[in-house]
Amino acid sequence: MSQDRHGDDLAFPDRGRDANGHLGHPHDDHTHLGERDQLAGAGWSVWTTGQRQARQQRGSRYSRLSVEHPAKMLPAIAQHAIRAYTRPGEVVLDPMCGIGTTLVEAVHLGRDAVGIELEPKWASIARLNLETAAVHGAPGQGTVHTGEGAEVAASLGSSLAGRVRLVLTSPPYGSMTHGQVRSRRDGAQAVEKYAHVYARERDEKVANLAYQKPEALLGSFSRILAACRPLLAPGGVVVVTTRPYRKDGHLIDFPGQVAEASRRAGLVQVDRCVALLCALRDGELVSRGSFFQIIETRRLRKAGIPVHVIQHEDALVFTNPASEQEAQAA
Repeated sequence: MSQDRHGDDLAFPDRGRDANGHLGHPHDDHTHLGERDQLAGAGWSVWTTGQRQARQQRGSRYSRLSVEHPAKMLPAIAQHAIRAYTRPGEVVLDPMCGIGTTLVEAVHLGRDAVGIELEPKWASIARLNLETAAVHGAPGQGTVHTGEGAEVAASLGSSLAGRVRLVLTSPPYGSMTHGQVRSRRDGAQAVEKYAHVYARERDEKVANLAYQKPEALLGSFSRILAACRPLLAPGGVVVVTTRPYRKDGHLIDFPGQVAEASRRAGLVQVDRCVALLCALRDGELVSRGSFFQIIETRRLRKAGIPVHVIQHEDALVFTNPASEQEAQAA
């Protein structure tokens, strides 16, 4: 990525930043996306969501158990998407909610939230985080359902059909991620990795997308999104956050694969934005790369491969066509 601001401040010079360093959004909480320019300009091309470190963003609003999940969504990314595509009182759904970042940020912003999580452990932590949000005075209400995403979404049709304004989620791209690091300073014998796997039980691994081969993972994710479509309100939006990754030194366009899986679910892509994981300071990028990202990058560079630390997630934005004819036309 370049170090430019991509014109954000220049395009709207009178639009300030909030306490988290986010640029103001052209759509406020009183305007639906479909009501202005048919989604044109619905979001900035670059979301400045990495101004603070993840630990600072979570602060005391999340249980300490949350750190055990290997691939948590950055709270600022959830905040940006929820502010941009919903208004207070509307419903946000995350069919793969993990420890509930989407839900927590939604209820703090006055939205109601529904989460679905396959693994009981993460579902319990998500409920605990919602209870913490309520203690902190969050005005929205949140619930978490345990089970497979597509099956539970289908079962919610009687209560949620046509009510969800935003589906916000992030699919896994592998059974192991960067996780947490314990070093000699922490009493370890050497540098050790922990909190870097999703499931340990055999039954959970069978259904967990993180343990499926790429083709099966994308098919399962497509089925989950297809099951969510009947729950969307007219003009509802789906935002999927994901990132590219490397395998054997090669960069894999996982966002492109996820976009194709979403289209197969019947959704129509209308935007592809960059949600920064790094900070912007006086026009310069401040890296937030993990220990293992940096080590791997150094190893590949030493081998002569000109790689860079990935400092963003792709935010893919979709709408739900009203008919199959509309979907085919799109």
